[in-house]
Amino acid sequence: MNADLHCHSTISDGWLDPEAVVRRAVANGVEMLALTDHDELGGLDAAARVAAELGLRFVNGVEISVSFAGETIHIVGLGVDHHHPVLVQGLRQVRSGRDERAHRISAALEKVGIRDAFEGARRFARNPDLVSRAHFARHMVASGLMPDVRTVFDHYLVRGKPGFVEHEWASLEDAVGWIRDAGGIAVVAHPARYRLSGADLELLFDRFVAAGGEAVEVVSGAHTEDEMRKFANVARRRGLLASRASDFHGEEESPVDLGRCNPLPSDLTPVWSRLL
Repeated sequence: MNADLHCHSTISDGWLDPEAVVRRAVANGVEMLALTDHDELGGLDAAARVAAELGLRFVNGVEISVSFAGETIHIVGLGVDHHHPVLVQGLRQVRSGRDERAHRISAALEKVGIRDAFEGARRFARNPDLVSRAHFARHMVASGLMPDVRTVFDHYLVRGKPGFVEHEWASLEDAVGWIRDAGGIAVVAHPARYRLSGADLELLFDRFVAAGGEAVEVVSGAHTEDEMRKFANVARRRGLLASRASDFHGEEESPVDLGRCNPLPSDLTPVWSRLL
């Protein structure tokens, strides 16, 4: 199955609105799609409506920001009841700190000569309640300060760089618990992206499984071939379901388009077997 179970719309930091994401997925031959905006559920009804019109299997999803071992980790929830009060309230708590973080990022950038960064970033945020690092990066690219979003992150927005600010997100156990309470499956998103030691990565999966997490993104738009093999082995060793995802944000920013990532290894149990 051509399943793509992690992508973003303008409800968080994607370039396309939820309806356009669905239409692009259908045009690309996607057979099952999950919209997984950051800490937000607001695009799911619109996306599901268009998916039903076009005959696409649609999965309600979300990507929750988690603090773990000094890193921001992302946990995707698939097949969630997006009206479930535990999940809705949990995400509201996570989002409540985003505006304050955005102002702190802006103040940090101001110290290195980048003025009015918050106002610039907000112009790129269709959802005014969710100004993210990606929106700051887009502002800096549009201002001619950097050639592309990845370069902005590398020079300004990751740990140790001038625009990085510490922020406490949800705990791993809370995020997995909210997803499970809402009837969903918790998935570790793009695990190769995290700057974790081998011991911390093992601890991440220990705690994730203990909390009731069930799946890992083996195939991700952010993963190399070697990284896909590595996390395929993690799925085998830990008995986890395997997910496949582009993590599509937009044509100009994403290395892989909707539905165009590699297939899963045939011996793994795909997470969509639980979503059909």
